[in-house]
Amino acid sequence: MPQKAPPGPPQDPEITLAWEAANRKRAAACAWGAGLLTIIGAMLSSIGLSGLPTFDSEAVTATDAIRDLIAGNPIPPGRIALQAEWLSSRLTMPIIGTVLYGIGSLLIFGVVVFLFKAIRARNPSFGQLTLVAGAFGAVAFGVGRTVAQLSYYFGIASFDGGNNLQATEALTGGPFVAGQILWQLGAFAIGFAFIMLGLNAMRVGLLTRFMGVLGMIVGATFILPLDQQGVLRAFWLATVGFIFILRWPGGRIPPAWLSGKPEPWPSMAAARAQKASGEPPASAPAPTLPPAASNGSGDADSAGQLRKKRKRKQ
Repeated sequence: MPQKAPPGPPQDPEITLAWEAANRKRAAACAWGAGLLTIIGAMLSSIGLSGLPTFDSEAVTATDAIRDLIAGNPIPPGRIALQAEWLSSRLTMPIIGTVLYGIGSLLIFGVVVFLFKAIRARNPSFGQLTLVAGAFGAVAFGVGRTVAQLSYYFGIASFDGGNNLQATEALTGGPFVAGQILWQLGAFAIGFAFIMLGLNAMRVGLLTRFMGVLGMIVGATFILPLDQQGVLRAFWLATVGFIFILRWPGGRIPPAWLSGKPEPWPSMAAARAQKASGEPPASAPAPTLPPAASNGSGDADSAGQLRKKRKRKQ
């Protein structure tokens, strides 16, 4: 059985920095758009569904329904039917919110591609599976969720009244089930991609430990019923967008973005030892960046000048 060839050396730092300079603004726009549309979409959906009555007093149990059926009495509309009738005239905001949320999920694709290629340039052993999972997950999650939710809302709009069984058939008919399956598959795929990206970006020094761990937590929230409004996800995306364009409060960013090479963050034990000895950290934050030029090459030039300055100081 032939053995798999070992990964080659990291990509030439100059090539890496040139590609990142040409694509960083587009990736940042995807990150900010994904975060903003996720929050706006979730808010509109929540506002549209707020005030939904529970109709607890109108609940029809299975026993009640069977008793009415045996007696030949019509089954009264239950909680699901009454809620569907209540929502039928209040669907505009939930539908708009669902569409915006879906577009925001699709924009995550740009973030995944940029961060994956930045990691891969510094660590060639980083597997292609993460990129495939991220690309499929972003599309499947966004499309599946949108299809399932819109099918549900359109089912409400077409419901003409009846009992719970008739309401359930109207709400979950059509492409609802297919959308749910695609949604769940996409959630697992994009969650896996976020976990791998957060871990490996932290290992090569592209993300701080806080941002790397937070990215892994965000990945878990795609799979677990946590952060369903996407607040934590939006915060991480917005923050990563500023890191992509080399802008951070005080101009202090992970140095791997400036060198084009892997610059792993020291372990907790190593950091404590360095602090005790008074030595500077092995991966010290980069100095304040000057204003970027109007084109992508300006980012690469400023990064090169900063590296030369640091070498002369050493």
